[in-house]
Amino acid sequence: MAKIRKRVWTNKNGEQEAWIIDYKDQHNKRHIETFKTRKQADARRKQIEGEVDLGVHTPAYASQTVAEAGKAWIKQAQVVDGLERSTIRQYRQHLDLHINPFVGAKKLAQLTVPSVKKFRADLIEAGRSPAMAKRVITSLGAILGEALSSGEGVSRNVVREEVIANAAHTKRRRAVEQRKKRAIKEGVDFPTKDELRRMLAVEHRCHALVVTAIFSGLRASELRGLTWDCVELDRGIIRVEKRADRWNEMGAPKSKSARREVKIPPYAVNTLKAWRGQCPEGKLDLVFPNRRGGIADHQSLHRHGLGPLLVAAAIGTDPRQPKYGLHSLRHAAASLWIEQGFTPKKVQELMGHSTIAMTLDTYTHLWASPDDDEKAMRQMEERLRLVG
Repeated sequence: MAKIRKRVWTNKNGEQEAWIIDYKDQHNKRHIETFKTRKQADARRKQIEGEVDLGVHTPAYASQTVAEAGKAWIKQAQVVDGLERSTIRQYRQHLDLHINPFVGAKKLAQLTVPSVKKFRADLIEAGRSPAMAKRVITSLGAILGEALSSGEGVSRNVVREEVIANAAHTKRRRAVEQRKKRAIKEGVDFPTKDELRRMLAVEHRCHALVVTAIFSGLRASELRGLTWDCVELDRGIIRVEKRADRWNEMGAPKSKSARREVKIPPYAVNTLKAWRGQCPEGKLDLVFPNRRGGIADHQSLHRHGLGPLLVAAAIGTDPRQPKYGLHSLRHAAASLWIEQGFTPKKVQELMGHSTIAMTLDTYTHLWASPDDDEKAMRQMEERLRLVG
């Protein structure tokens, strides 16, 4: 795990301070990096730890700057690839007018997916059109791709990762929109009760997470950001007061209505009591952290947690592409509450929906029953006969 320490010294300008990251890479080699602020050091530490976990970390000192890599990219296009002069001219414009003024001094190894998003936003804020910003980002990706292929101090193309992340986000958004056009279905959008029983019977590191998700209906971000001080085991209560976003940053719930208390049954309470003794310790005191005690990555939870658990429960065969995601367990919780006879208003409060319309748009069909409708109609008819 990377450690951060503060260094203080005095020179002719008075007392100075810096923040130093001390860490070992995937080859067990020790490195240090220095930053002016704690915030910068914290952001870089998270990036380093993620890259070391994946085995793709390159230390900053071994990396070129974006400007240096850009020159090599132009040379490759001009001398080796023999591209047309007009193409080379466009590349130079992208590099000199748009890339270097913003990120030219950055080391390739220090670029992150969030920094690429910020670069895009900075370009547009500075007056570049969205279309131009898109072309410039593409050029930055080509620079990283060339550096990656030539082994020049970078081991990942964060532009490509950002494009993939955006495509996945778009796919998820479209899937949600498509789902909204049809009623969510048991066994398709969320597990059947038989599947839930099989999931609960599996012994796995994510067992406590799955149990809590099924019986609390918490969002994935709320589960990842849940801390032990918000779990009252003696009362069987979970207080939703914070969450972890997709970039593993802690923050407040997504809305005022998302702040809530959820009552959980004894089985979930006992599961959490047992899990507390095994839970990895960390500064944030998270209930469901990663193995180092930090915020668990959303994708890792699916691929290395929920996915293997589902396969062990004979629900699907590929742990990397689980049949159900964490959000499906939220739907499962709602379906169980509805079956138990909870009112729409109560389900809205437990789910943390901002409006009851959102709850009804998603789950109305789970309340509706043709048999109930027929029974109600007969009762109404009977009452009219009595009146007559």
